[in-house]
Amino acid sequence: MACEGVVHLRRAVGADARAIAEVHVETWRHAYRALLPAPFLEALQVERREDHWRREIDLLAPPRRPWVADVGGDVVGFVSAGPSRDDDAAPRTGEVYAIYVRPACWDRGIGRNLLAHAVRDLQEHGYEAATLWVLEQNAQARSFYEAAGWSLDPSSRTETIGGVEVVEVRYRRKRF
Repeated sequence: MACEGVVHLRRAVGADARAIAEVHVETWRHAYRALLPAPFLEALQVERREDHWRREIDLLAPPRRPWVADVGGDVVGFVSAGPSRDDDAAPRTGEVYAIYVRPACWDRGIGRNLLAHAVRDLQEHGYEAATLWVLEQNAQARSFYEAAGWSLDPSSRTETIGGVEVVEVRYRRKRF
């Protein structure tokens, strides 16, 4: 898997489900290794994530499917966005649901391009603001979002992931 070369951003197709799942699981295992229990991360199954992404891709209309970052035919990252799922969301608020890049491909601008592309896509679909949720302790991700112009929102929530309670904080981008 090479991260060098021309990165093409394109809508996901059903055949990408496996690669998206591999990126998803690999990134969780790397990014959350100090935040979530090792047995939980080790138990993550690409096959379960693949089923999820295949259903997601099949259910969504082509203009709403996730975007993938493709380098030489290999999916090295993805971003998924759409309408906000938050109960307190104002009308025309979008949400970035997930953004992941293979750890070997970090610090090459792929994540920045995916996130910027998702923001443009939300704007083109009529959204005027966007939010995303991130683990409060994930300093690296929070720095990434702040560098991309996202601001910490006062909202937070507690979730149980892998048997551990974690706090998620919300970031917001009001101006596209």
